[in-house]
Amino acid sequence: MKARKIFRTLALAAAVAVPAAMLSTQQAHAGVFIGISVGFAPPALPVYVQPPLPAPGYIWTPGYWAYGDAGYYWVPGTWIQPPTVGVLWTPGYWGFEGGSYLFHAGYWGPHVGYYGGVNYGFGYGGIGFAGGQWRGREFAYNSAVANFGSVHVTNVYVDRTTVINNTIVNNNHVAYSGGPGGINHAPSPQEQQWSHENHIQPTSNQLQHQQFASQDRTQYAAFNHGRPGTPAAANPAAYHQVAQQHMQTQPLTAQDRAQGRAFQPNGREANQDQRIANGLKTGQMTSGEAARATAQQSRIDQQVHNDRAANGGALTGQERQQINREQNNASRNIYNDNHNGNTVAPNAVDNREANQQQRTANGLRSGQMTSGEAGRTNANQSGVDQQVHNNRVADGGAMNGQQRQQINRQQNADSRQIYNQNHNNVNRPAPPAGGLPHEAAGSGAVRPAPAAHPQPAARPAAEHPHEGGGEHKH
Repeated sequence: MKARKIFRTLALAAAVAVPAAMLSTQQAHAGVFIGISVGFAPPALPVYVQPPLPAPGYIWTPGYWAYGDAGYYWVPGTWIQPPTVGVLWTPGYWGFEGGSYLFHAGYWGPHVGYYGGVNYGFGYGGIGFAGGQWRGREFAYNSAVANFGSVHVTNVYVDRTTVINNTIVNNNHVAYSGGPGGINHAPSPQEQQWSHENHIQPTSNQLQHQQFASQDRTQYAAFNHGRPGTPAAANPAAYHQVAQQHMQTQPLTAQDRAQGRAFQPNGREANQDQRIANGLKTGQMTSGEAARATAQQSRIDQQVHNDRAANGGALTGQERQQINREQNNASRNIYNDNHNGNTVAPNAVDNREANQQQRTANGLRSGQMTSGEAGRTNANQSGVDQQVHNNRVADGGAMNGQQRQQINRQQNADSRQIYNQNHNNVNRPAPPAGGLPHEAAGSGAVRPAPAAHPQPAARPAAEHPHEGGGEHKH
């Protein structure tokens, strides 16, 4: 999917506007000052451990997905010296707007403004910053969040309440706001106010940090499948040494750039699973309806896999047309199920069904799960959904304790399968240069070695013992 540059400046500094024409090609691609609009969502946020504080006075800036020459790439989280006393970092974020995903760049300011509600961790729980605060000319650290390592820090306090109150739960590590499956957090009046304060642009260290990441092949989702080679670094200089080594040993080539720009992992398959998850979560789709929709999606996923395996990894034009017709039919069925008046009250069992469906969508979207693997997980999930429906119908709309326990065991097994398929070194590779996205026979190609701290599966809570909600119209 080709990105188009939005020629408008972002509010990175008061009265500072850098025209797009003045940016180097690399800066323009990296989205340093201007918005980048992309037609498909960024991958899930990788899970990583915060490096120790290098010295007092540094402020943590979380990692994020940027868009560059070869698609989405990860800019490592790092400790940064602020440009002046009294300012805090508002992270950049991706927001779904007008049918595309638009990047809003980060900035320094007296308060932390709106960043889409995206939970980046380490004090950036989606609302404000709980990792520290200025006390006069000294920055004090919240030890409930910050990793000090062996550094002796005197300005320390403990505040877990603010961390909890400003955390938006994001078990699926979604990296964007709004749109299908995105974070649902509108800016508060206070966040809106702070977003319009006088701001200072990212420091030269931050810009250089992003520049290095944009040239590091191991940071691109098309090649690391959502697991960047360097998820975080103690400071920009530490990462720059690693990035320079990568540039020398595996430089980005013209073929890489062509592959990366064409890399859009199983987008429509992921979107259909996302819509099923959303329907279950809101109660617009019953378990019985989800069972039918998921079974239909499983058949399409498996057909995509079989066609690719039979044709050396690609789909022929005729196969693409056939799959598109099938997906159109599935899309109509999902729409009808979500708008036919059959609803259930949101409940723990349906929420877990939705969570499993969401994880399959995320795996497809990041490339960690192939169409063949999604076909198997969707088939299993369809069986669970149907069993939930049958149990509820047989018992007047609810399930007894024994049935809930059995469903929970089945969901645990499916959860392990989803986790294993997202971490089994079998994934959807980038497409051949100038070609179409493909899936190799045997479900995929070998993935590069995982990062030091790979993303674990979201572990849903056990089902609520008093789950209710019948398979009938309310």
